[in-house]
Amino acid sequence: MELSIVIPLYNEVDNVEQLHQNITNVLQVMNRKYEIILVDDGSSDQTVEKMKTLSENDQHTKAVCLRRNFGQTAAMMAGIDHSTGEIIIPMDGDLQNSPDDIPNLLEKIEQGYDVCSGWRKDRKDKKISRRLPSQIANYIISKISGVSLHDYGCSLKAYRREVLADVKLYGEMHRFIPIYASWSGAKITEIPVSHYPRIHGTSNYGIGRTFKVILDLLVVKFLSDYSTKPIYIFGGFGLINILMSALSFIYMVFLKLFDNTSFISTPLPLLTVFFFIMGFLCVLLGLLAELLVRIYHESQDKPTYMVKEIYNQKS
Repeated sequence: MELSIVIPLYNEVDNVEQLHQNITNVLQVMNRKYEIILVDDGSSDQTVEKMKTLSENDQHTKAVCLRRNFGQTAAMMAGIDHSTGEIIIPMDGDLQNSPDDIPNLLEKIEQGYDVCSGWRKDRKDKKISRRLPSQIANYIISKISGVSLHDYGCSLKAYRREVLADVKLYGEMHRFIPIYASWSGAKITEIPVSHYPRIHGTSNYGIGRTFKVILDLLVVKFLSDYSTKPIYIFGGFGLINILMSALSFIYMVFLKLFDNTSFISTPLPLLTVFFFIMGFLCVLLGLLAELLVRIYHESQDKPTYMVKEIYNQKS
C-alpha cells in the first residue's frame, strides 16, 4: 500500500459522502495503491451508517468506529494504527481541506522530505475566534519547539510511515506530530494548501482550545528537553527553593541580631520552612522521576538514542 488517507469524523453525516467521492476522484487519477480510513469518533448522528455503506461499496475504504467520543487526537491515532500505507495523509472531514492538494504534498515527500505540512494561507474561518488565536498559538509553538511552521493546526499533512513508528498521541497533540518527527531527525517542509468555509455541520473548535494547546506544548517541551533527565528541571526548581529558604533564614537572623526584630513578628520563619520543604520535595520528585525513566527504558529495552545509518558494519 502506497497511500493511507486518515479522516477522523465527528457528526459529519452531511460531509462524509462528498469528501469520500472527492478523495476517490483525485487518487484514481494518480494511479497509486491507496486506502481511505474513516474513523468515527463517537458521532451521535448517522455518520457511522454512511461510513459503513461507503466501506461496503468501496474496497479501498475502511471504517473504524470508536466506542465513544475520545477526541480528534485519539481518532487520528486510531486511523494511523489501522493504516498500512508507506505515506500517511491525515485530513479533516468537514470539506474544508481539498483532496486536490494531495499530489502537491506527495511531490514534496518524493523530493526527499519526511513530513510535508499544509499551510492554510488563505484561511476561511472567523478572524477573532479562530484565525487570531491560531496565529498566536502557531507563533508560540514555533518559537518554543524550534520547528518553524505557519500552521500547526492544519490537519492536512503527509508523513512517511517511519517517522510515525514510535509516536503515541495524547490530549490535543496531533498538531505536534511534526515536532515529534523532528526529534527523530525528519526533514520537514511546508506548502500552502486550499481552504474552504464549512458548509454543513458545526465546528467543534473554539477559543478555549488555544489554552489546551499551550498546556500540551508545555508537555511537549518537557518531553523534548527533559524526558531522559527529569532531575534537571525538578532538581533545579528544588535547589532554587532551598536557596530561597537559606536567604530567608539569613535575613531573619540579620533582623534579629541587628534590628532586634522578633522572629514571630515577620513571616520569614514560615517562608524559610515553606521554601525548604518545597525544595526538598522537588529534589525527591526528581529522583523518583529518574527511577521511572530508567524503568521505562530498561524494562522495554528502549535506547536513549536513534541511529540513522551504519556504514561498514561487520557481521
